[in-house]
Amino acid sequence: MFTGIIEEVGTIKSVRERPDQAALLISAAQISGSLGLGDSVAVNGACLTVVQHSTESFLCELSQETLRLTTLSRIRVGSPVNLERSLALNSRLGGHLVQGHVDGLGELGSALPSGNGLEMSFTYPPELERYLVRKGSVAVDGISMTIASLQKNSFTVAVIPHTIGMTNLRHLKIGDAVNLETDIIGRYLERFVQLGSAGNENAKLTVEYLREQGF
Repeated sequence: MFTGIIEEVGTIKSVRERPDQAALLISAAQISGSLGLGDSVAVNGACLTVVQHSTESFLCELSQETLRLTTLSRIRVGSPVNLERSLALNSRLGGHLVQGHVDGLGELGSALPSGNGLEMSFTYPPELERYLVRKGSVAVDGISMTIASLQKNSFTVAVIPHTIGMTNLRHLKIGDAVNLETDIIGRYLERFVQLGSAGNENAKLTVEYLREQGF
């Protein structure tokens, strides 16, 4: 579990491609020394497992599923990546609950100056529309964002200078793909409505059922 607050922008040192998987060696002087074997790290919003590490870098293996569903299949040597270690239970939750499970890919549609920051718009796939809410949370390449405005095929976020400086957003170009993860709360609510009452997967959520449960 993560928060969407980026700790460091790392750099891809090598990409090892194999028939059924790949491996990324990531240079990250700030966080590498505190990582252990098996630790989880969000890399551009995708939860990966550390399989080797040193004080200056760490190695993660990518499954075919991760390569298929995220932008990490397009990563190249020298690419900057957003990094966040998994959430500690005694830490403040500065962003929102992020799983590191990418729901779909979007693209940067525009990046316009807004005060000292930027107003950035991103497209999203149609199947994610029902999970996006104005003033709700979304993770863009692992960055916790608040949706400022929502359109049929895109959403807009207001990005402050601190976020621009601390993430790889400053490197994005129009048309670049990004990993998107919607708010976990909406997905669980949808599943609850689909299944209805506990113990009966064919039941539908009804007003009568809600009354029986004290709502």
